Amino acid sequence: MNKVAKTISLENYGIKSSKINYQLSPDELHDITLAKGMGEEASSGALAITTGEFTGRSPKDRFIVKDEITKDKIWWGDVNIPFEPHTFDKLYDKVINYLNDKELYVRDSYACADEDYKLNIRVINEYPWSNMFAYNMFLRPTESELENFNPEWTIVNAPGFMADVASDGTRQHNFAILNFSKKIALIGGTGYTGEIKKGIFSALNFILPVYKETLPMHCSANIGKDNDTAIFFGLSGTGKTTLSADPNRKLIGDDEHGWTKENTVFNFEGGCYAKVINLSEVNEPDIFGAIKKGAILENVKMDANGMVDFADTSITQNTRVSYPINHINNIQVPSIGENPKNIFFLTADAFGVLPPISKLTPSQAAYHFISGYTAKVAGTEAGIVEPTPNFSACFGAPFMPLHPTKYAEMLSKKMIDAGVNVWLVNTGWTGGPYGIGTRMKLKYTRAMITAALNGDLGLYSYDKYHIHSVFGVAQPRECPGVPTSVLSPRTTWNDDEKYYKTAFKLSNAFRENFKKFESYANEEIRRGGPQRYAF
Repeated sequence: MNKVAKTISLENYGIKSSKINYQLSPDELHDITLAKGMGEEASSGALAITTGEFTGRSPKDRFIVKDEITKDKIWWGDVNIPFEPHTFDKLYDKVINYLNDKELYVRDSYACADEDYKLNIRVINEYPWSNMFAYNMFLRPTESELENFNPEWTIVNAPGFMADVASDGTRQHNFAILNFSKKIALIGGTGYTGEIKKGIFSALNFILPVYKETLPMHCSANIGKDNDTAIFFGLSGTGKTTLSADPNRKLIGDDEHGWTKENTVFNFEGGCYAKVINLSEVNEPDIFGAIKKGAILENVKMDANGMVDFADTSITQNTRVSYPINHINNIQVPSIGENPKNIFFLTADAFGVLPPISKLTPSQAAYHFISGYTAKVAGTEAGIVEPTPNFSACFGAPFMPLHPTKYAEMLSKKMIDAGVNVWLVNTGWTGGPYGIGTRMKLKYTRAMITAALNGDLGLYSYDKYHIHSVFGVAQPRECPGVPTSVLSPRTTWNDDEKYYKTAFKLSNAFRENFKKFESYANEEIRRGGPQRYAF
């Protein structure tokens, strides 16, 4: 078979005089990045880069073009900020003019492992390491597939382009804009690579439910020997990537999936994008082992010998690594699972009041899905001096173009149809809030999830479960491999009055957050939340 020619024309995009590097290998992009002084090689062989001013996403600078396709469907507001079509066109032309005469890196790839849902993507990058990130994170076509490749969506990524607020319609000099009519994701002013993958995730979160009757999910997923699929929802830092990497189960994917009307689950991506703060080989051997040649480390600190200090957060708390999914040994090929049997909602409760694991009713599952709770702790952001509730609808509000209740209704129906067990798992604090209690031991969380997957927690009954007096969830009284005292958060505090005051404080935050959804949610969903206001 002849190799695909490493050349391509971008004239139809308006790019006429740039040097185009098409479909370079990760090794070539690694070497170019080093040669240009844009990165360093870690002792593991991974490429280490810094993303510049932005070390995370900028949700307030994410826009969607408001046009005939989107105007009546998008949930407009602080999450989905409208952008005028003519303003987009002017900004797009400015970005294209900026990219002309530059050396560019172009990659054709696709999203969605299920052939029936495949989305062909062309990525145009200003920087070589951004293009290597696209290689890692999107699915990689074969050479024969590239011969007649027809891109449906295009990502134009220009980190060095700075928008002019006065004339370009942006909030500041950086931006990430989705245009569903032109099928373009336009990104500028930021080198943070997560904007590239989240742009396509946001697009699929509109396309799949509106046109394909498929639920998009911000989750990880794995599959057992009996083909039982488990789904793990959770915001950043709650353990999605860590807990789905299970030596006894095959990884489907670590962040973005679709649940089809045929009751299958498929990965959107071809790689993983994991946080590496305090990473250790002992606690997270799969992720640690994936950091090798072909992986990209972001915003980490290394010594003179290229040894990474994973505890160093001097650049950011949001240190990351991207790598192709085949850097993990135990993976599902292709990245598709059947028969979802268990769903886990992961939360890092810094108040220390939620049970380490509890079983949810369908109404509670819908309520907690819409709420999407975790907590911020002191020091993670300026001004945060004590645990602060953090709610992100559907465990991914910044990427959800439709109203959260649309996704919750789809999830509820799929859960009931598939007979799925839904569990709320607290990977946060026990024995008190952050600063007093301690973080839940990973070995206990793994044991609880394993017990749920194996059916060892049994069917609900009063002798096996206790109903939490504030949140109404069913917490198991026993779990293999976990001390009984750990299963009761109240018991770990040794101070009932302080425990209940803190629990009601959190329950009130849940109820206050849910007010903006009440007019859209049915009575069954509203009954799924905590029922009392005060201690």
